[in-house]
Amino acid sequence: MDIKYLDKMLSDNKLLLEKIRNYFEDGSIITIAVNKEEIRGHLLKADNNLKFVNDNIALGYFDWCITGCYYAVYHAALALNILKGYHSKNHDATLCILIKEYYRKGVDAEEIALLNKFFLDYQEILFYVQSKQKREDASYSTQIKFDKTLISGLRIKSALFIDKAKQIIANT
Repeated sequence: MDIKYLDKMLSDNKLLLEKIRNYFEDGSIITIAVNKEEIRGHLLKADNNLKFVNDNIALGYFDWCITGCYYAVYHAALALNILKGYHSKNHDATLCILIKEYYRKGVDAEEIALLNKFFLDYQEILFYVQSKQKREDASYSTQIKFDKTLISGLRIKSALFIDKAKQIIANT
């Protein structure tokens, strides 16, 4: 999902709900019982992907590190969605549920503190989208054009996103 469309979905709840309805209709999103073992499994997979990234930064496989960062974040997002009783079968559907359930705007100071503790903010949602775009570039481009600085920054942002997901899950 490109950034302009993401911004549109974040600001237009009707558009977001319509997209989610379409995903329900085509089976890309289904409701499920909350499964703590499945949540735990996705968080373990997220941690494992981050370990993979850490190990491969030293080896210089930067394109695979980007892919690992994205999938670490994606597994954390899947865990968050399961916490709300959803299973999604594609990346955009996962993002839509993530936005619906964890992103809020126009809140007062007390709610901002709550958001900071329990919900994802715009930059975290944006990072999810950007990491998917970088993963596609790393996976499908024929050029090796990534450096250690970029990868280190992505790894840190991925770890922060996963930590936020773990906080949300732990406090629920």
